[in-house]
Order: sequence, then structure tokens, then C-alpha cells
Amino acid sequence: MKILKTMCLAVIGVAGVIVLAVNGPMARSAEAKQTKVGSSVVDARGSLHVPEDYRTSYQFLGSWALPAETGKSVKEIHNVYASPGAIDAYRKTGHFPEGAVLVKERFHTATQQMTPGTVSHAEKLVGWFVMVKESKNVHPDNKLWGDGWAWSYFDSANPLKTTSTNFKVDCLNCHQPAHATDYIYTLGYPPLARAH
Repeated sequence: MKILKTMCLAVIGVAGVIVLAVNGPMARSAEAKQTKVGSSVVDARGSLHVPEDYRTSYQFLGSWALPAETGKSVKEIHNVYASPGAIDAYRKTGHFPEGAVLVKERFHTATQQMTPGTVSHAEKLVGWFVMVKESKNVHPDNKLWGDGWAWSYFDSANPLKTTSTNFKVDCLNCHQPAHATDYIYTLGYPPLARAH
């Protein structure tokens, strides 16, 4: 029983994420944990996939609402999740650690009148954006790796195969305005704020 209290090994999901929690001097650093998590969504060639268990094992980071062209409705809602330990590491250092994974769900919405007024809610999953923090350039020949991240978009029909071909063409245009914050729009994520 004492051994179980000291060490707990859990295998989570088909993705093969292994989390090893050890008390005492053998405890891993947050960065080592993030690298392990990041490696679970990256294959040997550097191709990403959507982590199967992100809704249950990742931390909710925040949401974005994209307005419709006309009217009061919202056309899309994006929910963002961060891999375990990424938020705590960011609060301590102001940076995402190596191996941190961000998953953004993209939903089409439905809008209707409810008691508080016109309300839009997530209705149909359209796809995912996945990013893995990596500044060591481990896949220099992969066009989806660069500027400190691995980048990919996935249609909801296939979370294992990206539709992205080149991050500079497919991803960077949207993220360029957030260059000063490592290409992440941190202003939209309240959990990243440091405690006062």
C-alpha cells in the first residue's frame, strides 16, 4: 500500500499518454512532463494528431466567439485546452514549456431566443487546431514546424490526418499579430494570469 501512495502509474487512452507521478526527489519537472505529453501527439516524422483524451485530461484555457457577418448571432465558438501542467508552467515563467500542447475546438453555432436574450451555443464540431511548443527544431524538414511550434489543423472527420501543408501559409497569417506573445493570443486566456 505504501508503494501505491509513493508511485502511481496510469495509462490514459489509446494515444498512449503515460503519466508518471512520483513523490520526493525523483519528481519530474513540469517541462519534462510537457515534453512527454507533446511526444504523445507527434509521430516520428513530426506529424501531429488530435489527442483523444484532451477533454478529460487537459485543462480548459478559454473560449473565443466569432460573430456572424450580420445580426446578433455568433457563427463559431472556439474552445481551447492546454495539456496538463502547461498553465502552471506559464504562470511561473510567462512562457509555455517545451512539449506543451494546445488544442482549439472549432464549433459552428446555433442561435435562438432564450430568457436572457439572443443566445448562441456550440452545435456542430467543425475541426481542431493543434499546436505543440517546440523550439529545438527537431523536425527541420517538416513544413508544419517552425517559429517555436508545431502547427496543424484537422477536419472533424479525421483527427489523425492534418489538412495543413505549410505553417507559414496555413497558420502564421492568423497568428502573426500575436508574435510578441509567442504567437498565442494570451489575452483571451484568464487562467494564464499570474496571481497578484
